[in-house]
Amino acid sequence: MSLKHPVLAHVALGYAPLYDKQRQVMGTRLSVLPLKPDAPMAAAALLAAVTEALPEGHKPGVLNLPHEALLEELLGAGPLPAQLGLEVPAFLAAKLPLAGHKGLLLKGASSGPLGDARSAFKAAELDLDDLRRGAKDANALPLWCNVVRSAAEAEEAFQRGAQAVFGLPVDGVYEPIPGKPVKSEVTADLTVIVDLMSQVDKEAPLEKMEATLKRDASLSFKLLRYLNSAAFGLPVEVTSFRHAMMLLGYPRLKRWLALLLTTASKDNLMRPVMWAALRRGLLLEELSKGLNDSDAKDEMFICGLFSLLDHLLKTPFAQLLQAIPMPERVRQALVDGEGPYAPYLQLVRAIESESAFDYRDACEQLMIGPGEVNHALLQALAKGAQLD
Repeated sequence: MSLKHPVLAHVALGYAPLYDKQRQVMGTRLSVLPLKPDAPMAAAALLAAVTEALPEGHKPGVLNLPHEALLEELLGAGPLPAQLGLEVPAFLAAKLPLAGHKGLLLKGASSGPLGDARSAFKAAELDLDDLRRGAKDANALPLWCNVVRSAAEAEEAFQRGAQAVFGLPVDGVYEPIPGKPVKSEVTADLTVIVDLMSQVDKEAPLEKMEATLKRDASLSFKLLRYLNSAAFGLPVEVTSFRHAMMLLGYPRLKRWLALLLTTASKDNLMRPVMWAALRRGLLLEELSKGLNDSDAKDEMFICGLFSLLDHLLKTPFAQLLQAIPMPERVRQALVDGEGPYAPYLQLVRAIESESAFDYRDACEQLMIGPGEVNHALLQALAKGAQLD
């Protein structure tokens, strides 16, 4: 595969949302992990690659580079793009060229005052264990929590003084709370979308679908906003549901109804999960381009979106499938953990874990090179920024 950015062939990329106490997503943290100690990397090449995924004018990005020489090269090259922050380990802060920089993040609590260098930093990142020990930053920087892996950890971090956290607040599949009844049906505010999905699945007459859509005026507006986004790339502006059907047909419309369902939750605590579900869908869609399967693109998009639907709707997958139609290969991946899409979901989870070991293992299972995966990931993040 010919890569626009050859540096991507030598690293594992991981990502995580950054969000505040109200669960508003503030930006994206992109981790760059060398796959080999001697992997060839140049700061300029790496910066050119990642800034495409974190475009100016959208929510900012934070770059995590656990590589001292690369950090020094990047900081020494001059101010970073306005939309990009950089994590700087506290133990290296006194050694790196910080003059002229703004918006950096101090990773770990500093042992003493930073002096003039303090103005380069906007926050200090501490681990949850640090917050549990009552650690503070010697420079009185705002505290962010470095990595959380569940909703409970996120809430604890905020309770212990963090103003923002990194990490997907989801750990595994949804498990009902013991003693609490499990939802037996989709909530009323989502029934219009589910009804439309069922009608599209059965290829119902357009007039019937239009009548269903009229039950929720805001839904039509949101659907048109998605369809007319730059990420969708239609050559003309879509002006109505009927127009959308003429342009898309039934199969492609399924994916955008799936997106509406995934982003329709009114639970503010679910905002980071909705953010992550969209990126999962876009990433699997990008990866599907390497398959010789005309149905895979839309199905893998839906598979990624729905992979967090159990958390969003607080209902186990097996029960959701009784109400929400989905392709058989998607069902296999989500319910049984099997089928052709399951290894791709495993790859997405490895990327979210920001673990080079898990990333390499998942790539090898699929026989996909890191360059191809990383290119797909950056494309997905850029499209996600356009749809937010």
